Amino acid sequence: MPLLRTPLAGYSVKFSPFDPSRLALASSQNFGIIGNGKVSVLMEDGMGSGLRVVSEFDTRDGAYDVAWSEASDAVLAVACGDGSVKLYDVTAPPGAPPLASFTEHAREASCVSWSCARTSSLLSASWDGTVRLWDAAAPGPVAVFAGHGYCVYSAAWSPRVPDVFCSASGDCTVKVWDARTGARTGPSLSLAAHAHEVLTADWSKYNDHLLATGSVDRTIKLWDVRNPSREITVLHGHGYAVRRVSFSPHAEALLLSASYDMTVRLWDAAAPGDPAARTWTHHTEFAVGCDLSSLVEGRAASAGWDGLVATWPLNGGP
Repeated sequence: MPLLRTPLAGYSVKFSPFDPSRLALASSQNFGIIGNGKVSVLMEDGMGSGLRVVSEFDTRDGAYDVAWSEASDAVLAVACGDGSVKLYDVTAPPGAPPLASFTEHAREASCVSWSCARTSSLLSASWDGTVRLWDAAAPGPVAVFAGHGYCVYSAAWSPRVPDVFCSASGDCTVKVWDARTGARTGPSLSLAAHAHEVLTADWSKYNDHLLATGSVDRTIKLWDVRNPSREITVLHGHGYAVRRVSFSPHAEALLLSASYDMTVRLWDAAAPGDPAARTWTHHTEFAVGCDLSSLVEGRAASAGWDGLVATWPLNGGP
């Protein structure tokens, strides 16, 4: 399993949608509580042999999330603790300024999500309780979506329905929005998803009605947004808060999760028996980032507060 020990606490790791050997990492000093951050591009030196840093940029505050542009293999978006959303050219020399810095959020920017259908469109979620829609070439937000009563920790575009996205909040709800109208009319759906804060949500890549949520209550829930009165299933197994869920790009019912219990878990919601398929315990601090490659089937990555970044095949691992 390729491993890299970084000096900062890892918050988010994402595979490139263009290059199967590249990943992006967002990390922060002092567990993101105070200090600077860093956005790094990592390269796998051949399957299974190692990870190395190929480019790196410092941020003035913690870097909490990262997303690859869907239009260019050279551009990354980063959500920062000072509330800014920054775009970086990863081919630029070290110390180069960002391509753009959007600063309209009033509190920490917690998440970024780039649309695969509208490739210049970018979402950011913030502790200020809003989600903002940006055009990568425009100086200010296209729209502001205000409807949550507390911090918004996650926002994710639907991979199958252009203009639709979801947001997950500490107000215990997940909301579904139409980007064209939601800023004026509010969310299309407000889901009372958990009894505790919802930290993450993701859409199935094959079923445009299927949504997964993860919460401080230690569970993952699957929802059919057409029938939101009750979850389809509840996945139990994590011992602490579920910080990240990520559906597989290659199988409708497979998803990966990362938790404050320091584990990364694979779930098969379609399995006839126990949906908990695998558990990995390579992290020694909170596991807060995980992703599955869209280019290499069964390739996983994780990042944690222990500074460890790992990639591995789902049928193997540490």
